Amino acid sequence: MPSYTVTVSTGSQWFAGTDDYIYITLVGTEGCSEKTLLDKALYNDFERGAVDSYAVRVEENLGDILLVKIEKKKYWVHDDWYCKYITVKTPSGDYIEFPCFLWLVGDNEVVLRDGRAFLPQDDKTSLVKRHRQKELEARRKTYRIENLCVNQFMHMFQSSWSDFGDFERIFVRIQNTISEYVMQHWKEDFMFGYQFLNGCNPVVIQKCTNLPENFPVTDEMVSVSLERDLTLQEEIEAGNVYIADYEVLADIKPNSTDPCTLQYLAAPICLIYKNIENKILPIAIQLGQTPGKNNPIFLPTDSEYDWLLAKIWVRSADFHYHQTITHLLRTHLMTEVFAVAMYRQLPAVHPVYKLLIPHIRFTMAINTKAREQLICECGIFDKANATGGGGHVQMIQKAMKSLTFRSLCFPDMIKSRGVDDQKELPTYFYRDDGYQVWEATKSFVSDVVHIYYTSDETLQEDEEIQAFVKDVCSFGMQDFDHCEFPKFLKSREALIEYLTVIVFTASAQHAAVNFGQYDWCSWIPNAPSTMRRPPPTQKGLANVNLIIESLPDRGRSSWHLGAVWALSQYQEGELYLGMYPDEHFIEKPVKAAMEKFSKQLAEISGSIKLRNDGKKLPYYNMSPDKIPNSVAV
Repeated sequence: MPSYTVTVSTGSQWFAGTDDYIYITLVGTEGCSEKTLLDKALYNDFERGAVDSYAVRVEENLGDILLVKIEKKKYWVHDDWYCKYITVKTPSGDYIEFPCFLWLVGDNEVVLRDGRAFLPQDDKTSLVKRHRQKELEARRKTYRIENLCVNQFMHMFQSSWSDFGDFERIFVRIQNTISEYVMQHWKEDFMFGYQFLNGCNPVVIQKCTNLPENFPVTDEMVSVSLERDLTLQEEIEAGNVYIADYEVLADIKPNSTDPCTLQYLAAPICLIYKNIENKILPIAIQLGQTPGKNNPIFLPTDSEYDWLLAKIWVRSADFHYHQTITHLLRTHLMTEVFAVAMYRQLPAVHPVYKLLIPHIRFTMAINTKAREQLICECGIFDKANATGGGGHVQMIQKAMKSLTFRSLCFPDMIKSRGVDDQKELPTYFYRDDGYQVWEATKSFVSDVVHIYYTSDETLQEDEEIQAFVKDVCSFGMQDFDHCEFPKFLKSREALIEYLTVIVFTASAQHAAVNFGQYDWCSWIPNAPSTMRRPPPTQKGLANVNLIIESLPDRGRSSWHLGAVWALSQYQEGELYLGMYPDEHFIEKPVKAAMEKFSKQLAEISGSIKLRNDGKKLPYYNMSPDKIPNSVAV
């Protein structure tokens, strides 16, 4: 009687083991085994981290093993189980690997194919074709497309702080040199300007080629700030002037969920100058989009507190832009769009599914948690942010109008803002490190794509990958005309760029805009989550008391600090870019590509470490050894 040896690996994470009954059925080209209980007498099967082997006897040889069916049934109470993989040793001595890497919850079953990746046109037998189809049908019932862009009173802790030093009472110094440096230097223009390049929102600054008509800055206003004996127009033509425009905040309704505290928003425009030392400095700020008598242009030559208050308003606007657009929309929600489409259209055996699955690890879970705790009614946004109570939804709706596929391609995004020249902005480390990580990621993706797609025609014939990109555009992006997301991919180069966008957005881009939040936002005056006095409409009125009364109160400051601390934390057992412990791929060429990718990333991390040595403000958010594989926080 032929016998197959089945080896089952249980995950090593907490609660991965189970006491439930585990059954297995082997499905081959010549027949199926009986459903077999995997159990050894006087032995505790499927303990956490265990690798257990069992004999499965059959009447006749099953032929080539195509599928393995695992079933879990309740023993006493339901006991969830995490299965890493199954290995089957055939009577002839061959080994076949069946990756799983799934939780089986309740009475559940999973049908696995072996670890080789197959395009849909490569499946020839009706058995595997049906399995492929059933897997996608089940997933589509689970992952349904919804609108991804979708407080009661808080009377406690509504008093203002006494002075700036009072903020230190809740400022937690957790061995963080950057946050302490920010606390010491936040009032200075160089620190204000530096954050446009390497803070946690380094995506707003753009080259100013012409002054906007609604921002009437004159030579007379800024001549004191210019250092090259040039007029403002000449400085603009020389490429030394940049701009940050928060027009997206115009007409956004401020948070009104707490009738005891009025909250305010502004949509400022900030003119930024690169001086002869290559420092980026603010030289003019207008706090609204419509110029006029009640919307003055604030200047460094104004009184100390007029200028400081104007900068605080810009920092507050930047905070809202970062939280809602840069972070939530353009990393979390966009990764979810790709993830949902992947689950709906790509079976686990597809090479692109295997490539992407490590990079959407926990994304659905963390986004669900955000909907339940952060952006929901009575969530953190409502409690602490001026965009709570619906303003954040308005912002996302407006920002969707400028969210294009090309804006997610890192080199295109940098170039479109006119900040791609390293000589012009030599300290734009976000850009420089991002270029390196993008190219390394693209090279890895290219290696994998060329393993499975031998020609452009092979790609065009892949109905599943074409359904995937169409799902992203038609359902995720709602077929918006302006979005320019492709509905069909004609070439392997187009697929490589498309997949690079997904991997980069979920890993490097998210890391760059997420993990620096405690660094830059924990000192509340540097990133106010709300303002409790309206933007000033004339000069000469600002003083310390007005600034303190404008900043968040004690309660909102505490909510804010807790949120940015939590969001900046890495997860226990974090997997960083280039780490693939779950072997979804078993083919040697892909493993070689992974090893090459890992080495490239290690070299990039090393070069970034060398550059950062001795710097008071080291930039490490794009260092591969600090980039988690996926959006998981």
